[in-house]
Amino acid sequence: MVQNGETAPDFMLPDDTGAVVQLAKLKGRPVVVYFYPKDDTSGCTQEAKDFSCLAHEFTKAGAEIVGISPDSVSRHKSFKDKHELSVRLLSDEEKAAAQAYGVWVEKSMYGRKYMGIERSTFLIDKKGKLIRSWRKVKIPGHAEEVLAAVKALGM
Repeated sequence: MVQNGETAPDFMLPDDTGAVVQLAKLKGRPVVVYFYPKDDTSGCTQEAKDFSCLAHEFTKAGAEIVGISPDSVSRHKSFKDKHELSVRLLSDEEKAAAQAYGVWVEKSMYGRKYMGIERSTFLIDKKGKLIRSWRKVKIPGHAEEVLAAVKALGM
């Protein structure tokens, strides 16, 4: 599991348009990477809407936002179009990025164990270092908290 102060694990993933995004190529500006379980579920939809509503503020603060889930590129595109989202959504179907960040974990629901994404957010500085992480995220107020952290760091 990646720790604050370490170099953030690099990834190359397709976005909702099919274009490949590589974290290393985003150096020079802070990046907010949020992992979420599944497109078009209530919590994930709200989180994406919250980040989208604040996307302009993140841009003003110099940060880029990317959301990552195991959903396919086409599912991301449908999800983004349906809810008029403005954040980039990256497809991690192989779960390589999720594993590198330690968010592909065993979960339990109604006594049944399964593997899934632990809702988490990572703030990466312009040099590619992880400077803050939020694990087991609770959605209400989360996007605002992340934006405040970006602004507080004067990025």
